[in-house]
Amino acid sequence: MSPDDTTIGPGLGDGLPGAGPGPGTGLPGTGRRPRRAAPQPQYVLTEETPVYVISVAAELSGLHPQTLRQYDRLGLVCPDRTAGRGRRYSARDIQQLREVQRLSQDEGINLAGIKRIIELENQVTALQSRIAELADSLEGAATTLQQREATIHASYRRDLVPYQPPTPHSSALVVWRPKR
Repeated sequence: MSPDDTTIGPGLGDGLPGAGPGPGTGLPGTGRRPRRAAPQPQYVLTEETPVYVISVAAELSGLHPQTLRQYDRLGLVCPDRTAGRGRRYSARDIQQLREVQRLSQDEGINLAGIKRIIELENQVTALQSRIAELADSLEGAATTLQQREATIHASYRRDLVPYQPPTPHSSALVVWRPKR
């Protein structure tokens, strides 16, 4: 790791006052090699990660912070909370705030109607994901069934010929010649 590499995570005591060599670090002349530290987990930011405080979220969405508080009370956009009960908005929350504002201003829909629209959209999304899960499950079951069927067909004896009873009006003649 180069001196320029930085990670976000606990246990970063390098370069801090009072941070000395930890247990297992090699001492000069002892023949022991320094123990490598376990890799620290990297924090990944997604659009679901709550990172914006209310003032930043208000600025990004073009709304007043009091409007964001009102939307939270009404259940339109419910951000995550910190341990101290502070609101933290994600990128998806910002998009939803913009959509609420668009529906209210451009379409003239009242807040109760917007809440119902959001609930229905969430329900549709949940149902679509459930359909995808069931389709995957069905596909897996069909594959398993085909594999079992192939196994059964592979176990058939090839030296046996299925018996077919003669048809009553058949005049066909079958000649059997043994293999030599």
